[in-house]
Amino acid sequence: MRIIGALLIIWLIIGGIAAWQRGYFGGMPGSCAQAGTVALTIVAGPLNYMGANPQIACEVPQPSK
Repeated sequence: MRIIGALLIIWLIIGGIAAWQRGYFGGMPGSCAQAGTVALTIVAGPLNYMGANPQIACEVPQPSK
């Protein structure tokens, strides 16, 4: 169980490094799509270095008038 936990932490650290290299930590995300892309990049981990470029498109409903 410790090995799985250690591998998970290493996986997420590699994903964080990939997100940092892409410049995602320069400021607060301006939309849910940007925040989702950062999160998905971190979760993708080493797959980022194998050609994965995860991106999310989401739309938040506008309040009614």
